Amino acid sequence: MTATSFRRAIARTPLAPVAAFPKRLVRVARHDARVLGASARWLFTSREHHNYTYDLTRLSREHLAWFVSVTCDVSVKQVKAYLAEIDSDADLRRHIEQATANSARRGLADRQVRYARRIGWYAIVRAKRPAHIVETGVDKGLGSCVLAAALLRNAAEGNPGRVTSLDINPEAGYLAKKQPWADVVDLVIGDSIASIGALDTPVDLFLHDSDHSVAHERREFEAIEPRLAPGALLLTDNVTVTNVLAEHAERTGRRFLAYRETPARHWFPGDGIGLAW
Repeated sequence: MTATSFRRAIARTPLAPVAAFPKRLVRVARHDARVLGASARWLFTSREHHNYTYDLTRLSREHLAWFVSVTCDVSVKQVKAYLAEIDSDADLRRHIEQATANSARRGLADRQVRYARRIGWYAIVRAKRPAHIVETGVDKGLGSCVLAAALLRNAAEGNPGRVTSLDINPEAGYLAKKQPWADVVDLVIGDSIASIGALDTPVDLFLHDSDHSVAHERREFEAIEPRLAPGALLLTDNVTVTNVLAEHAERTGRRFLAYRETPARHWFPGDGIGLAW
């Protein structure tokens, strides 16, 4: 009897779970060792306590390119060109590094610039060229800067736009307060639902990234609905936690697709982008 036939014979007996246990244990140990190693490195090299930043794995970037291609109806080659744009934007990268280093909150921020899934936001804005974006939840303003960078590129090509960034924290958005990025960002401090209600310009792209409770996310999508321009896109940065946007898309007759990122060399399992169109 060969080793292979012997293993197959054991697999058909009550001893199968016992025989498989060492192999299962090794796989779990290897996985946990990678996570623990990444966690230890992060604890001693990073300052972040939330809104973690990291790069994406090569495969995750590839999947993100296809996600944007499908949802925005542009070629994947074009999407990859947009991703390369944000990667090579040296002015934006330098600004974020310097603003972070000079911020009063620098003790809780990493100076290394890593956009994670926000590069997908950039590509979506470049592909769809919205005139008015509304984002809820600003924190340091990294996402606002990414959106602004895309809008500035669009404007240079004859398609100007602005982003209204809503946050309840008066200290939010310090990264987005320098020109030229500040030229296309309107930072509004206050409750997101009340701020959405006060909007007087149709919204072409709405991004939920504030209070991630189911109730609040649902309220934001309900509040923004009557203020949307025809063909507007709805995005959520909370797609791995709730099904709110998918349910909203179903109720309103939209299509929906979700992308889940995979961080490179990080303990955090990642989040994702939900898009309804």
